[in-house]
Amino acid sequence: QGKQKKARKYAVMKRMISLRDQRINEKERAKAPVKKKEDPSAIKEREVPQHPSCLFFQYNTQLGPPYHILVDTNFINFSIKAKLDLVQSMMDCLYAKCIPCITDCVMGEIEKLGQKYRVALRIAKDPRFERLPCMHKGTYADDCLVQRVTQHKCYIVATVDKELKRRIRKIPGVPIMYISRHRYNIERMPDDYGAPRF
Repeated sequence: QGKQKKARKYAVMKRMISLRDQRINEKERAKAPVKKKEDPSAIKEREVPQHPSCLFFQYNTQLGPPYHILVDTNFINFSIKAKLDLVQSMMDCLYAKCIPCITDCVMGEIEKLGQKYRVALRIAKDPRFERLPCMHKGTYADDCLVQRVTQHKCYIVATVDKELKRRIRKIPGVPIMYISRHRYNIERMPDDYGAPRF
């Protein structure tokens, strides 16, 4: 049967003596933390997140034409598959001028997809698209889009990604544009604006 394999201990580390240990000299020993007594008369400061003033019930009053639409990588790919012109279809959906916005990380994601998605890259570099610079590290677009719409509630997010939709639905006042039945549709937007719901 051969030698029995010795089970290696997981995450073995050298033991170090604690600075509060009794065996260490009195002078070098770490002092126990002293608890401060709470002053009952002191004003307790609590930071409460301020709700944006632009929200009127569940609708966002800051949104108005021209609409700025944050576009996701898969939204461009699915639009190509459905043979939809992005800017024209957005205008058909919202009956107003639309400015598609593309962030640096979405651009980076499309570039990483390589030769197969060169049509998507050409569409993303369209001069009608507004380019938004990113200040954070990495190119994970979902986090970037969520962070952007949390800070500034002046965007509509265009995506077909279920996970991203679920995250954005938790943020009040951010409409989502998606593709259904070979056309764009919008959710969480007053019925006076945009395409009829099906």
